[in-house]
Amino acid sequence: MNLNYIVIEGNIGAGKTTLSKMIAKEFNAKLILEQFADNPFLPKFYKEPDKYSFQLELSFLAERYQQLNQELTSRDLFRPFTVADYYFMKSLTFARATLKEDEYNLYRQIFNIIYKTIPKPDLYVYLHVDVQNLMENINQRGRDYEKGISKEYLSKLQEGYFDFFRQQNDISYLIIDTNNMDFVENQKDYAKMKELIFNNEYKPGITRITL
Repeated sequence: MNLNYIVIEGNIGAGKTTLSKMIAKEFNAKLILEQFADNPFLPKFYKEPDKYSFQLELSFLAERYQQLNQELTSRDLFRPFTVADYYFMKSLTFARATLKEDEYNLYRQIFNIIYKTIPKPDLYVYLHVDVQNLMENINQRGRDYEKGISKEYLSKLQEGYFDFFRQQNDISYLIIDTNNMDFVENQKDYAKMKELIFNNEYKPGITRITL
């Protein structure tokens, strides 16, 4: 495929950032990583989600738009393509899982206005990992602010991603089940990931692959 802009996405703990970094390093690609660690509302949200969910989602919406708008409109002539570890639609998925109905309806109106201006990826790769495995990955990396994440929350996020995929058929979505893979430690698994991403043609809509 002629790929200029690739998104590597997934639920919390799926390995999207790791894979994005690996691809960017090997192919000398431009790398866009979500800046979330410095968000002042994130630790507060995990402690008191009902109180801080709207502030958190609005702040992420603004940060993601600013970063993607800046990074994707400035071409780097020395990089063959761009790879990002998130897509703007992530904002809507997380908002759906955290906001009350009236807050979400308002949030979605704002999102829809902004979403039309964001460049769409040539390929959107979603790393599918079962919720139990996600919980284990989250516990292993030991981030304090993630200790309060529940299985129910991860399940809501997962449902939100798939609902969005079904509604948006103008993007090529490649969903890879990575439950039985270790592309970090196993070079063969990493090679399979690269082959799926770079050596195949995908039509707009959903393509599901289990390895």
